[in-house]
Amino acid sequence: MTASLPKDRASRLHPSRASLVRADFVRAGFARTDLVCASLALLLIAGCKPVGPNYKRPGYSAPPAYKETGATTVVVPPPNPQGGAWQPTNPSDGMLKGKWWEIYQDPQLNQLEDRIDTTNVQLRQSMELYLAAEDQVRAARANLFPTVSAGPSISRNRISAHRPLASPGSATAYNDFVISGQASWEPDFWGRIRRTIEQARENAQASAADEANIALTLHAEMATDYFALRGLDSQIKFLTGTVTDLEHQLDLTQRRFHGGVSTGVDVAQAQTQLETVRTQLVDLGVARAQFEHAIGTLANDNLPDFSIPPSPLDLALPNIPLGVPSQLLERRPDIAESERLAAAANAQIGIAVAAFFPTITLGSTGGFESTNPGTWIQGPSSLWSLGAQATELLFDAGQRHAVTDAARHNYESQADAYRNTVFQAFNDVEDQLSALRILEQESETEQRAVDAARHSFDLSNTRYKGGVTSYLEVLTAEQTLLQNQVTAINIQSRQFAASVSLVRALGGGWDITQLP
Repeated sequence: MTASLPKDRASRLHPSRASLVRADFVRAGFARTDLVCASLALLLIAGCKPVGPNYKRPGYSAPPAYKETGATTVVVPPPNPQGGAWQPTNPSDGMLKGKWWEIYQDPQLNQLEDRIDTTNVQLRQSMELYLAAEDQVRAARANLFPTVSAGPSISRNRISAHRPLASPGSATAYNDFVISGQASWEPDFWGRIRRTIEQARENAQASAADEANIALTLHAEMATDYFALRGLDSQIKFLTGTVTDLEHQLDLTQRRFHGGVSTGVDVAQAQTQLETVRTQLVDLGVARAQFEHAIGTLANDNLPDFSIPPSPLDLALPNIPLGVPSQLLERRPDIAESERLAAAANAQIGIAVAAFFPTITLGSTGGFESTNPGTWIQGPSSLWSLGAQATELLFDAGQRHAVTDAARHNYESQADAYRNTVFQAFNDVEDQLSALRILEQESETEQRAVDAARHSFDLSNTRYKGGVTSYLEVLTAEQTLLQNQVTAINIQSRQFAASVSLVRALGGGWDITQLP
């Protein structure tokens, strides 16, 4: 390899200086070649396997089927044929996807749910935390590359004329013009940097899963509050109609009293029942206002201007695709978050093990230095140096062993936390499945109780109008009917709440393929 100056510049130099410049350029060329070769060799060495254990997901055996699948609104996938091992081509086809709340077919709910993704401050906070974790990945990855710095330096210096070994008449003041660059690189021989990148990446994915879990929780809370509000609207509608009926009943009783057929006790009882139901109707307004405020807060709406018009709960419960239990590990973001934290804890073991190996640093400096600006950027003013440094810690009183053991114990703890999260997730699904099944049975029996109470009230009312019985019998039948009808509405609201909770327990429309 050769290097040369332009002919016109070389001809203006003194022959001896020209030869020195050419020699410097030749030496610099060989130095650059050696540096490139050494760098390539180090890159190959740095590609060796990182120390520490490679990550394997903690084991967990999912049950073959859910125990509680008796509700008619739960869609259970068909079992495999006996003696066969085939699975559906794409088992996720029957799973919830994306905007899971649309299965309820309620436009007002859809509008409110869509606002969460764009305006909810708690969700935006979790997004910022994820973006910060993503930045940590880039910061860790930057350590794989050399750091390079450069800059000029100009100074006027004076040294003591009475310094030791000073020559008589030697100069004590001089200029120093320097322009230089430095490069430093720590090759990742043992994988410490790669394990750090791995850890940062797993933490970022855990942060993304945490964001998805917060979003799922907020959307489920919105749907639960919304259906609870609509359930209250159903009660308000029913009690409003009941107040109208009781007003007619009171009017009838008063007319019968003035006609000498009824007593003052009958009138007082009818008045008491009317005012009692009116009180219940007013009291429902407190709970409705609180749910409306909660919904407005989730939607990040201006509460003084936010309101939801009365809308009784007259929807049908939707069918919910259940999927197979093994899919739950892929569908719940809290499980994914716990699993990613286990992977990050495993990477920390490799980082701790790498501390047992030497730290090797390569460094180089190059540039120009002169006492005269006119000769600053010239061949004879060039300078360079290459060097390497290796450091090995010989004694630390067992600190590195303790740090490594702590990392291993932390991984085992996080692996157990992952298994516990999975265990609790299956428990959550089973709870909601049983709630839907039992509430469905309760709704059927309660409807029969309502029908029987209404028949009893009609008979008692007819007997009272015919003068066969007292108003007390009518009042008792009426209170029984009222109580059963309110109970039926509450059961319907609880069914919708359990339906939303089941969707949340199944992970909504999320799966691990959405992890960045």
